[in-house]
Amino acid sequence: MEELVLEAQPRTEIGKNKVRIMKSGGFIPAVVYSGGKESMPVKVSRHEFLTMIHHHRVENAIISVRIKDDKKPGRSCMIKEIQQDPVHGDIVHIDFNEISLTKAIKVNVPVATVGEPAGVKLEGGSLETIMWEIEVECLPTDIPKNIEVNVAELKIGDSVHIKDLKFPEKIKVVSDPEAVVVSVSAPMKEEVAAPAEGEEITEPEVIKEKKEEPAEAGAEEKKEDKKEKKEEKK
Repeated sequence: MEELVLEAQPRTEIGKNKVRIMKSGGFIPAVVYSGGKESMPVKVSRHEFLTMIHHHRVENAIISVRIKDDKKPGRSCMIKEIQQDPVHGDIVHIDFNEISLTKAIKVNVPVATVGEPAGVKLEGGSLETIMWEIEVECLPTDIPKNIEVNVAELKIGDSVHIKDLKFPEKIKVVSDPEAVVVSVSAPMKEEVAAPAEGEEITEPEVIKEKKEEPAEAGAEEKKEDKKEKKEEKK
């Protein structure tokens, strides 16, 4: 696994005003935790950190944090948490965990599906990812980038469990081996809601057009009325 390098400086800025000035100078406040030992407040270049996370996948990555004037030439760390501003999304703080490269740790590794299921391609089903991550235990240098799951042969109703996957010998699976990772479900069908008990089903009312009386028929009746009036006068 590639080890990333990040330069850092000891941080003495404490308090909102001093931290605000530090941020305006292009730095992000951070803390390095060392497993029960005293934590170290540091600051890192915003530009350098953003460049690193844009070009590398930092999840589960080993980062050598090189602190200026530190006794150690570099501290092997993993990112514990990146805090962001809820409104603007800017990074406001970083927590690093110092680790031992010779001691196994537990981490969550992302799942990556490979191929298109036959049940989706030929039967119109849909692929459902049940587990997006699988917890494993291994040395930091043996952490895989992801866990591939081949789904090409899956038909509707098929599923893949953790126990069906192959893992490197150096990796111990912590998650439940019976857990379902992915499955292919049948296409959704639209159902018409049944009427409630006692509810009558009414047919839609058909509105018929009123037939107009032919113009000629009306004219004939008027002629007959005039004729009768003339005869009465006589």
